[in-house]
Amino acid sequence: MKLGIIGLGLIGGSMAIDLKRRGFADEVTGVEADSVNAAAAEKIGLVDRILPLEECVATSDLLVLAVPVGAAVKMLPGILDMFRKEEEDTGACRRTVIDVCSTKEQLSRTVHYHPMRTHYVATHPMAGTEYSGPWAAMPGLFDGRAGIICNQEESSPAAVHLVEKMYDCLNMRLIYMNASSHDVHTAYVSHISHITSFALALTVLDKERNEKHIFDLASGGFSSTVRLAKSSADMWVPIFSQNRDNLLKVIDTYLEKINDFRKAIDSFDEDGIRTLIEDANRIKRIIR
Repeated sequence: MKLGIIGLGLIGGSMAIDLKRRGFADEVTGVEADSVNAAAAEKIGLVDRILPLEECVATSDLLVLAVPVGAAVKMLPGILDMFRKEEEDTGACRRTVIDVCSTKEQLSRTVHYHPMRTHYVATHPMAGTEYSGPWAAMPGLFDGRAGIICNQEESSPAAVHLVEKMYDCLNMRLIYMNASSHDVHTAYVSHISHITSFALALTVLDKERNEKHIFDLASGGFSSTVRLAKSSADMWVPIFSQNRDNLLKVIDTYLEKINDFRKAIDSFDEDGIRTLIEDANRIKRIIR
């Protein structure tokens, strides 16, 4: 098994580590546009070799597209075009490509009518940290986490089976859904968390201009709440853009809840505050 990973940041690099160590891939090659990151990925052993995109595609059985979703939308059709040319030249193409992006609907629409669509499997491993780059890659990142496969009926059974084996090697729990539902759910459980973290960081940074000791008082609760604000703009700008409609609905609902707290606090309504907190405590039934 020859694995090619396009984008050697946190997700791509962490996949490279475990898929090689656990025996899924015999060889891992990488594509990385940033020359510093490419040199680092090769030096720390994330991949066996760094290759140009075309060579990586031509020599890999399975390709992982691990770049920001804005770049993935542009690159995926080109990769499938390379698959098509190989099929025309040789009579067969048995390569598979997946993406690991946080939004799925626009990617799926972009290649819906591509003649090599069945060679693509839309996936999203629900794992990550606030850090980026090859230095952020770590073993065991995906263990026990959910791995989502979207629109599996549009992919060939052989391609889906290969991807299922890959995620099984990463010890992930597989969930199947359509791309539209995926984007709704991730807006609620992932994307709004980043927006609120960014907003909280901006709020506190603005206050810190006048009160120099505010961060001296910050505890673990603040750090855990705001840690996502360290996340890369290059990754999150296209996610917010592509999932715009779902995110606007979530933000509106979130602002309603914030306003409920504001009204209760403003009117010294302790019973109302207690009700809001106890209603929120129900999340303990879901997240332990």
